[in-house]
Amino acid sequence: MTTHATADLPVLTLENAPPEARVVLERAKQQVGMVPNMYGCMAHIPGLLETYLFGYDRFRREAGFTKQEQEVIFLAVSLENRCRYCVAAHSYLADTQSAVARSVTDAIRQDREIPDPQLSALATFTRTMVRTRGRPTQADLAALHAEGYTDRHVLAIILAIGVKTLSNFTNHFADTPLDRFFQGRAWTPAAPAAAVPG
Repeated sequence: MTTHATADLPVLTLENAPPEARVVLERAKQQVGMVPNMYGCMAHIPGLLETYLFGYDRFRREAGFTKQEQEVIFLAVSLENRCRYCVAAHSYLADTQSAVARSVTDAIRQDREIPDPQLSALATFTRTMVRTRGRPTQADLAALHAEGYTDRHVLAIILAIGVKTLSNFTNHFADTPLDRFFQGRAWTPAAPAAAVPG
């Protein structure tokens, strides 16, 4: 149950979208093979969906990460932002398209240590970047460098954070219904810890 304000907007489809939105949705379908509900929410502002698709495609093609690393980054951002939709969607993509071990995705989803030191360092640094709004400590950066990643990789992580922030915030506001494809990997964030009286 949501406790924040949500949009009163329908999920647009190729059948009901206004002409400009339909053009972007058609492009999205060509790019990813389907029109997820999230795209139907973003398409109310075609520039929002266009920006997302452009950044997502550039990250996928040019960031210098393997498919497994890409999903870990997207999952880490979505977990930190507590986005039910994107955690489910990227868990599904990890399972079906990116060959990420289920032990890795389950660890991320359950906020546990990832059983792969390199992927663990990548997820930890990504979450730190979100949490600190792009201000990691030198120790944070050194831990990432120790696993073979470079400052160029950090810039690519920033691109992923930008892309996922667009989608995560859209899903929060639109309360995007989960597509049938992703329902097997539905995720509910753990309740935040109660504040300790002091």
